[in-house]
Amino acid sequence: MHVAHLTLHNFRSYADVDVALEPGATAFIGRNGQGKTNLVEAIDYLSRLSSHRVATDAPLVKAGADQAIVRASVVKEGRTALLEVELNPGRANRARINRSPLPRPREIVGLVRTVVFAPDDLTLVKGDPSDRRKLLDDLLVLRTPRLAGVRSDYDRILKQRNSLLKTAGIARGSSRDAAMSTLEIWDDNLARVGAEILGARLQLVDDLRPYLGKAYEAVARGASRDDADLDYRASVDVESSGGDLQQALLDAIAAKRKDELDRGISLVGPHRDELLLTLGTGSGPDDLRLPVKGYASHGESWSFALALRLASYDLLRADGDDPILVLDDVFAELDAERRSQLAGLVAGAEQVLVTAAVAADVPASLQGVRFLVADGQVTRDE
Repeated sequence: MHVAHLTLHNFRSYADVDVALEPGATAFIGRNGQGKTNLVEAIDYLSRLSSHRVATDAPLVKAGADQAIVRASVVKEGRTALLEVELNPGRANRARINRSPLPRPREIVGLVRTVVFAPDDLTLVKGDPSDRRKLLDDLLVLRTPRLAGVRSDYDRILKQRNSLLKTAGIARGSSRDAAMSTLEIWDDNLARVGAEILGARLQLVDDLRPYLGKAYEAVARGASRDDADLDYRASVDVESSGGDLQQALLDAIAAKRKDELDRGISLVGPHRDELLLTLGTGSGPDDLRLPVKGYASHGESWSFALALRLASYDLLRADGDDPILVLDDVFAELDAERRSQLAGLVAGAEQVLVTAAVAADVPASLQGVRFLVADGQVTRDE
């Protein structure tokens, strides 16, 4: 899979731009603030309908405009499709395939698959649990696009249930009885949809684990594939559930009822879970595993973050389709040895898009087509 042509209208810093792309490595070179990252961000947005830089769509629309358009010609297995998303902050976005409107924008998710390496990937290791949950959910949606709808349903249920918990917590008499009765319905909804997300995440962690070990061995000096590991810590007792995750969630909700009413928030469900990242301290029978967050050095943390992205790429590739790799200003954060290691691992991808402030930051194995980005212009460097 690769993007053959990218067109942007009122996206970020670009009023209009058209860029013809090729398979293999492409580098966008330009000083900070010139718009090179905006180009790869647009391709990643087509993949997930979200940005790896901001949480909402509003910053993606050029200042003074009320709408942005991202359009890409995508080639997969010799066939070309034209994908388009119309961003309308404050209103519903729209999506099209080959000029034909889709009933729901999320139906475009997963048609382009990207894996993005970026400087803020360190938050995967050092950030909040929500950063690691997002890593899992974004990967889930790329592998199984219909889960985008499941995630959306869960977010809606969670919002409604939290609102009802606040109401029930302060209501009295018949009003409280009515709220509690309605709450039981939302308990069932949260458990039903939450169980699907929980089951998918557990399977994903199992699938990702061997790829993580292999990737960490490749990027960390002197590491073995047994050093890095990950595990899923749910807000329910998965091992005792007998596989009935929905009932496990309902039981945990019942046990937390008083605390939830007191606090006015949902304390059970996938939104409370954590992805645990650990490093081994040795190879003997008494080998300890310590959490990466708080114990790993800066270099180890960087290696682990890179390994998570590489493992994601390898897993998607194992599914039968080469995702587009985006290396967004990542080489400036790495020493020469890690630059070379990372470049060697990804050079064989069908399409690699690199951004860098200076050409010297791009390793020789990724010196393919080069574009210069300056003053809102994208010019191929011949």
